[in-house]
Amino acid sequence: MWNMIWPMALVVVSNSLYHFVAKETPTGTNAFLSLTVTYLVAAAASAALFLAGGQAALLPELKKLNWTTLVMGVAIIGLELGYICLYRAGWKVSLGSLVANILLACVLLAVGVLLYKEAVTLRQMVGMAVCAVGMFLVCK
Repeated sequence: MWNMIWPMALVVVSNSLYHFVAKETPTGTNAFLSLTVTYLVAAAASAALFLAGGQAALLPELKKLNWTTLVMGVAIIGLELGYICLYRAGWKVSLGSLVANILLACVLLAVGVLLYKEAVTLRQMVGMAVCAVGMFLVCK
């Protein structure tokens, strides 16, 4: 059970911190420089954690990587820049994140069906309808 809970808790805590920091990023700073420093810190921390693990050699592990690592980097930059710009455009931290995540859930449901042949249940369709009503209510 714990192996199901701790990753979700990590996502929620980290995402909450992320949105707080994205909202507080000074308007006058260059977003790309901010992202560069952010990812230098993330790279250093990730490298330190990799080295602290001690069980894997660098070169064999690098050989295991594929295109997904590069595309993930591009996606993360889009995500980070999008949220910084979203908050600079005036979205409230509570509303901007909510709307983005509801839209994301709807897109990922379609991706699951189209790319991964996941089944859509009646419950999920009702959930999507509830999300649509919720979006209407919070954005009104």
